[in-house]
Amino acid sequence: MEITSEIRAKLERLEEKYAAMGQDMLSYLEGLIHTDYLQYWDYIHLDVLLNLQNPRTHLPDEKIFIVYHQITELYFNLCMHEFDQMFAPGERSAEWMEARVGRLTAYFRALIDSFEVMVEGMEKDQFLKFRMALLPASGFQSVQYRKIEINATDFVNLIDKNHRTEELLKKPLEEQFEYIYWKQGATELSTGKKTLTLKQFEARYEESLIALGKMREGNNLYSRYRAMPEGKSKEQVREALRKFDLQVNVNWPLMHYKSAVRYLERKPEDIAATGGTNWQKYLPPRFQKRIFYPELWSATEIDEWGKGWVDEVLRR
Repeated sequence: MEITSEIRAKLERLEEKYAAMGQDMLSYLEGLIHTDYLQYWDYIHLDVLLNLQNPRTHLPDEKIFIVYHQITELYFNLCMHEFDQMFAPGERSAEWMEARVGRLTAYFRALIDSFEVMVEGMEKDQFLKFRMALLPASGFQSVQYRKIEINATDFVNLIDKNHRTEELLKKPLEEQFEYIYWKQGATELSTGKKTLTLKQFEARYEESLIALGKMREGNNLYSRYRAMPEGKSKEQVREALRKFDLQVNVNWPLMHYKSAVRYLERKPEDIAATGGTNWQKYLPPRFQKRIFYPELWSATEIDEWGKGWVDEVLRR
């Protein structure tokens, strides 16, 4: 085989790379001789991946439920990967930020577009049976989703809208955390007390979520946007943030609401969600009016937050 100038140039670059680390390039090349080819199934750990589903019942559709939630958590992990890049040291251009926000939106769009698997993809009778074997576990306990919210906006925008008082906002984040919106939905329908689902989640993750909240004070996606210089590039980031806001705070909970209506709505008394969460008030966007970027919306848009989307989707 002829040692071309291209091959020689690459060898020189390799030698420079390993020399900078005090390593011997020839030793690494020797290792390559004995290294097996990379196989697709080994690279993505396919055998492990396909053995991570462990249904608790014999009902076949439980596997659908498990796989979709695992896929959801993988997409959430991609969102966290984007946030890690956003908050890493170094300058970030507006164009770069717009692209990363676009990725966040794309991940949620993929989840929303595929949520029919949960809305229509399981037999109702099977779901109502196997869900009882999952108590008190609930998708409510997704810590990655809570981290996405904290990274995305100022903590005040995550406080239940009925408790966003000036007095509360002056208090330490630990006290504000008690009024974060999702705790209001994790109450027992009959007593109003915290569900076991919420108590378990708090015991496992509350300390780390508060720490993240403190880390993101003045250094979250919203504050990064506000710090950008005015201009066309900032306007493009603005539009990207609006799309992300809609996907996370309207379309995503709305799809969950559609699923809950299909599986849990029963007159005259609705079935409680897994873990006893109050899904009727927790999921509809028009009740929560959770908005990551309120300054980017008009008063009318905020007043009608989610209403048009709810009416349209529920008519389908």
